[in-house]
Amino acid sequence: MTDQGVAAIRRLTSYAHGGGCACKIPPGDLERVVEGLASTGAKNPEAELLVGLETGDDAAVARVSDDTALISTADFFTPVVDEPYDWGRIAAANALSDVYAMGGRPITAINLLCWPRNVLPFELASEVLRGALDVAHGARCHVAGGHSVDDPEPKFGMAVTGLVHPDRILRNNTGRAGLPLTLTKPLGVGILNNRHKITGECFPHAVASMTALNDRVSAQAVQAGIACATDITGFGLLGHLHKLARASHVTAILDAAAVPYLDDARDSLRAGYISGGTRRNLDWVRPHLDAGTVSEEELILLADAQTSGGLLIAGEIPGYPVVGELAPVAEAGTTIVIK
Repeated sequence: MTDQGVAAIRRLTSYAHGGGCACKIPPGDLERVVEGLASTGAKNPEAELLVGLETGDDAAVARVSDDTALISTADFFTPVVDEPYDWGRIAAANALSDVYAMGGRPITAINLLCWPRNVLPFELASEVLRGALDVAHGARCHVAGGHSVDDPEPKFGMAVTGLVHPDRILRNNTGRAGLPLTLTKPLGVGILNNRHKITGECFPHAVASMTALNDRVSAQAVQAGIACATDITGFGLLGHLHKLARASHVTAILDAAAVPYLDDARDSLRAGYISGGTRRNLDWVRPHLDAGTVSEEELILLADAQTSGGLLIAGEIPGYPVVGELAPVAEAGTTIVIK
């Protein structure tokens, strides 16, 4: 590509209407789309479906033998950063996270690439794929091809297959009253990513958080006999906690002061760098939320649309902050009480 052609390329995030998991279909809209589709009626003698659409969990799981179940998931999104290599790394870590959120180990991944071939050079696409490959190899996961389409808006992600023992699956509907809630990554990447998209400012600590795998903490949870977990992505901490509490038929008591945030997140919030996805998350959860005296600013932070966030675990993991606990249902329709 000529120097003049390279100079004509705008920042990668400028080609996307949203960024990362903040570009997800809003949770309320998505639930209406899939309503009534939870049961396929399929009868497969070679595999028993253990986890499907019913509770909106992080991945599908099918038992193939007494001691082996397959995890299947897919995740892709528009550019969240301008550096293509980092975008690939973030997208891969995010897709792999669904397997870790179910207590499993990824074994194969398939690339999903949408690319405006007459607008952006394929050299950039190669960098995206290289970043994803490096993260997958770090997770000891094979990358075995993929699928691509010509698309006006760049998108990238992966379909991932993993393995888990059927008796050691982490699910979002197995929480019990009395269990503590552990959060394994700080919040704030959504706000920082939005600031990056608008201003071009770079936040290496946000990239480091998004590219960090959830493999070790997932293994710790399984080894500790924990049964309930989910990962925090586009629906924010409040959205994913709401889903967990609703599926487990409990109320979550959230200690807002105990929730950790990345540096610069609060300053970026005050400067107005809030994504539309974050506001939609809060709107969706608000009818089920007892916010007490917590400020609107704090609620927005708690609803911040994360990309490749940490795990939320119903149990205590040494070295990670406890941000609340699960309790018996406090009031019909209320899934989260913030204190």
